[in-house]
Amino acid sequence: MSTTKYTPRMASKYRQEVMPALMKKFAYKSVMQTPKIEKICINRGVNGAVTDKKLVDVAVAELEQITGQKAVPTYSKKDISNFKLRKGMPIGAKVTLRGDKMYEFLDRLISVALPRVRDFKGISDKAFDGRGNYTLGVTEQIIFPEIDIDKVNKITGFDITIVTTAKTNEEAYELLKEMGMPFKSAKKDNN
Repeated sequence: MSTTKYTPRMASKYRQEVMPALMKKFAYKSVMQTPKIEKICINRGVNGAVTDKKLVDVAVAELEQITGQKAVPTYSKKDISNFKLRKGMPIGAKVTLRGDKMYEFLDRLISVALPRVRDFKGISDKAFDGRGNYTLGVTEQIIFPEIDIDKVNKITGFDITIVTTAKTNEEAYELLKEMGMPFKSAKKDNN
């Protein structure tokens, strides 16, 4: 019986293809300088959580199905009377992925979930924050095959933030592009 450790496809791709490409493009002196993905944070606000507490439990369960990791509810930090919101009320769910689960999720996001988005033409290359992090909004949780569409009572979206060690937006863009992120083409159509 062999004790071969499982390595996610994206982790292998990063080491064998992405690192050499980034080393060549940015002329890094050491492989330790090449940017890498640190973690992926998935955050989901729940509309109507103030009146129905079970919606937060559903959001947590769906995030757990999608990521394969335990999700936690998020709580409001202050009172907002216009929204009938009190400090400490559950208002959403979040999960942070690192290591193998992060690479597995990224692989499923790029190769399975994003192509299932209706009228998909690529993701925006403008959502970088200046420090090498990228945030992507997903409008429907049903693009993930783990979600059973018959059991969904409400279609909601969530934010996916990919945190990298890149120092600039350009480095982060090249890293994600090399990993296979389907960014929109740079040339604009004149229709």
